[in-house]
Amino acid sequence: MRPSGRFTSVFPRTFRSSCSKRVMIEFLMISGAPSPVAPYSHATAADGWVFVTGQIPTDPDDDSMPLPDGIEAQTRRVIENLRRVLAGSGSALDRVVFARVYLTHFERDYAAMNAVYQSYFAPGHLPARTCIGVTGLARGALVEMDLLAHRA
Repeated sequence: MRPSGRFTSVFPRTFRSSCSKRVMIEFLMISGAPSPVAPYSHATAADGWVFVTGQIPTDPDDDSMPLPDGIEAQTRRVIENLRRVLAGSGSALDRVVFARVYLTHFERDYAAMNAVYQSYFAPGHLPARTCIGVTGLARGALVEMDLLAHRA
């Protein structure tokens, strides 16, 4: 099991935008989040916003474990993984403003994924969202999601 902790900021950088405002960008690797399956940060944060990298349904405690069976279980695992990254980044699901969902079997899994997805948000407080059918995802996952959230 990985050590717990808020977050580890890797390579914080300051950039000056065209309007002369300095923007600190943090590249975040979150303790307790699933190990990345490619070269990326779990999230980046800038100017009060958290950009969460797409999560697949890997086990955050043992990424060698098989992925859960079925779209419902995979969707729950993905959202729980996203919740870990958000918490470690100083945000939460109730601060999500945009979600992007990728499904490998769009027509078959769309309704079931939506039922699980919706259960994680308060009625009337659903983030804006795009849902895309794709031909494949890392490790053979059925679903992947990424988020944009405001920092608490």
